Order: sequence, then C-alpha cells, then structure tokens
Amino acid sequence: MRKSSRWFAEVELQVQFFDLDPMEIVWHGNYVRYLEIARCALFDSIAYNYVQMKASGYAWPIIDLHLRYAKPAVFCQKLKVRAAIVEWENRLKIDYLLSDAATGQRLTRASTIQVAVNMATEEMCFVSPPILFEKLGLPLP
Repeated sequence: MRKSSRWFAEVELQVQFFDLDPMEIVWHGNYVRYLEIARCALFDSIAYNYVQMKASGYAWPIIDLHLRYAKPAVFCQKLKVRAAIVEWENRLKIDYLLSDAATGQRLTRASTIQVAVNMATEEMCFVSPPILFEKLGLPLP
C-alpha cells in the first residue's frame, strides 16, 4: 500500500473453484467480493459495520471503484487482502492490497470511495458526519 494507516484490517482467503473463469484464473468481477470481505473486517474493527451505519442514520454507498491487476490469482491460492482507511474528512477512501499469502507478491491494488448519505433526507453529505470521527477516535475538524 502506498499510504500507511492506523485503521486497517487483513483477511486471508483461498481461491475457490467457483471464482475461476474459463481461463482458469480468478474472474475479474470476483475481486470486488474479496474487497468487500476485507472492508467488512475493517468496519468491524472500528465498530462501525453496516448494521451500525444504518443505526447511525447514514448509508455509505461506494461511488468510485478502481482495480489494478498485476498478476492473476489462481485456484487454491491463498490470498491476503489488506484494507486501510486513507481519507475520512469529506469522503471515506479505502486502499486495498491483494497479495499471495505465502510469498507476499502483489497481485492487485484497489481503492474505493464512499460518501455518507443521510438516510432520512436521502441527501449526500459533503463532510463526513461526526459518527465517523467518533469511530476513528478523532476530534471533529
């Protein structure tokens, strides 16, 4: 990962047969699911998972997703997926690194951007709500 962060989570996954495409490598769309698994672990680590987000009155839809493939993942390969919060003031940006769990070789880099949406008004917030700062243990800007 290019930026270090104090808010991160790592998960280890094994590539399953149903993740493969006809070329016998992980189908590109399955990487998004791998990111989601790591993102859920990250949100759990700051006590702000999807249930808690909903209870706080905010939805956090992904509005941007970038994936950069360096090397394909293959059947039975064990992957390490690291997710780290790198921006939080006006949006929530998470960087990801997917690597071979045994060698550490980078396979894929990714990032997602999420914004807070007030569930009562369905309006996008241009500044992250106080609950996110609370969960990150930060003072309000």
